[in-house]
Amino acid sequence: MTGDNELPNESMVLLEAVQVLGRSLEPESTIPAVLRLLSQLVGLNRGRVVLPEEGGGLRIHYAYGLRPEEKARGVYAAGEGITGHVMNTGRVCVVQDVDAEPAFLFRAVDRPTLPQGTVSFVAVPILTDKEPVGVLACHRIRNRNRAFEADIHLLRIIASMIGQTLRIHTLLRERTEYLEHQNQELRSALERQTVQHGILGTSPMLQEALDEATRVAGSDATVMLLGESGTGKEKFARMIHTHSHRHDGPFVCINCGAIPEHLLEAELFGHERGAFTGAVRTRAGKAEAADGGTLFLDEIGDMSLDLQTKLLRLLQERSVQRVGGDRDIPVDIRVITATHKDLQDAVNQGRFRLDLFYRLNVIPLRLPALRERAGDVPLLARHFLDTFNHKYRHNLTLGAGVLPRLESYAWPGNIRQLENVIERAVLTARGTSIQAADIEHILAQESSVGDAPEETAHAVASPPFAQAQEASAGRPYQRIAESDPDVLRAALLRCRGNKTQAARELGLSTRQLQYRLNKFGLR
Repeated sequence: MTGDNELPNESMVLLEAVQVLGRSLEPESTIPAVLRLLSQLVGLNRGRVVLPEEGGGLRIHYAYGLRPEEKARGVYAAGEGITGHVMNTGRVCVVQDVDAEPAFLFRAVDRPTLPQGTVSFVAVPILTDKEPVGVLACHRIRNRNRAFEADIHLLRIIASMIGQTLRIHTLLRERTEYLEHQNQELRSALERQTVQHGILGTSPMLQEALDEATRVAGSDATVMLLGESGTGKEKFARMIHTHSHRHDGPFVCINCGAIPEHLLEAELFGHERGAFTGAVRTRAGKAEAADGGTLFLDEIGDMSLDLQTKLLRLLQERSVQRVGGDRDIPVDIRVITATHKDLQDAVNQGRFRLDLFYRLNVIPLRLPALRERAGDVPLLARHFLDTFNHKYRHNLTLGAGVLPRLESYAWPGNIRQLENVIERAVLTARGTSIQAADIEHILAQESSVGDAPEETAHAVASPPFAQAQEASAGRPYQRIAESDPDVLRAALLRCRGNKTQAARELGLSTRQLQYRLNKFGLR
C-alpha cells in the first residue's frame, strides 16, 4: 500500500513536471529535468527515454542518473530486451528482480553499479494516438514503502506528458523545416531577380543557361559562349570564373574584334623589347597576365588564321612565346571564348581552323536572346530605370503602356540595346514619367538602324529579292511578299539547307530569314 506521506511527493512530481514542460519545448532540457524529479521525489532512479532510430532499433535519447558512456551503450535492436518488448507490444512491463530475469540485458548499466539489494525495473510505453513511439523506463528498489501500481500510474502520466512534448517538438521541427525550405525557395527566387554578376532575369531559358554555367564552372574545361551581341557573354564568363576554383586568380578579358590584327598578337602574347617599331620595353601579354586565373577571348570568330594557329599552340602546350622572343613561358589558365558568329559555318568556309574549333567547343553554352526570355524585359527595364535615375539624379517612372511596348519589341541588340533605350528615355523624358509615346519614338529610331526587327519597321520600302544583294550592306528591313515561300525554298535548296548561307544570298540576316521561315511554316 502507498503511505499517506508519499502522496504529496507524487502530486509534487506532476505539478513540477507540468511547470518544467510548460517553460520550454526543447526536450533536451525538459525531459531530463522531469526524470530528475522522478528520481529525487519518488525514488524512480536512472530514468531514460528510449526512442526509435531512423535505421531501425532503439536508442536512449534522454536520461537522468546515467553517465555519458552508460547512455551511449543504451542501443537496442528491434524487439530486443525488456525495452524492445515494451516498444513492440505497447504494454507496461515490470521486472521484479533484474537478477532473476533472463531478458534483462544490463546493456546501459552494469550490475555492480546498481544497489546490492533487489532491484526492480519498470518500463511503460510512450503513446501517441495509441501507438508506441518510445519507452520510459527506470530502476527502483523493490522493497520500498510504495506499491508498484502507484509507480506505474505515475509513470503512465509522465509518459503521456513526454509523448505530447515529443509530438509538439516533432511538429515544430517539421514546420520549421518546411518554413526554412520555403524561405530558401523565396531567397532563391529573390536572388534570381537580383543582379548577380550583372545578370538579371527569371525566365526559364536564362535560368537554364545559369544552371549550366554553374555546373561547368568547377572544371578547367574550355567554354564557348554562343549568342547574339548584347546577350551578356562577358558577364557569364565572369560568373563562371567567380564560381570556379580560380576565383582568387585574375580574370583577363580581350576583345579579338576590337583590336587591329597586327596589334592583337602582341596584346595577347606580349612582346620583347625591339620586336617592332615602338616596342621600347618588354611587355607581358594578356595570356601571361591571366596566369592562375581565366582568359576570356571575346569575339573569337574575328581572329585571323595566323593567330588561330598560335592560340591553338597555347591551348595545347599551355605556354606562350612573346612576339620577337623564342622562349616558352608556361601559363596556367582556363580559356573561355565567346562569339556571335556561326563558327561551324566559318569552319566550312575555311575561315576558322577545325582543330581549334574542337579545342574551344568543349562545352558550348548558348545564351538566349532577350526576345526568348519571357518576362525578363520588365525586370531589366525597371533595373535600368533605377540605375539611370540614380546616375542622372532623376525620379522618373514608367507610364502606362511602356512595359507592354517594350515586351513586344524584338530587341535585335538584346540587353545592351534595351539599356541604351532606357538611358535615352531617361535623358529625353518630359515630366515625371516616361510615356509610351517616348518609347515609340525611340524604338522607331532604333528600327531604322541596321538589323531592325520586322515587327517595328512599318514604312521601309524594300527591293525585291532579285535586287537584295545590292541593298544588303546594312540588311534593311524587307517586306514579306506572297511569293516569298518559293524564293525561300529555292535558296535553301541551292545552299543545301545552310540557313546562314541562304540568308546571305538573299540579303537577309539569319534572324530575318528565320522569321520568314516560321511565318510560312518552313523549316
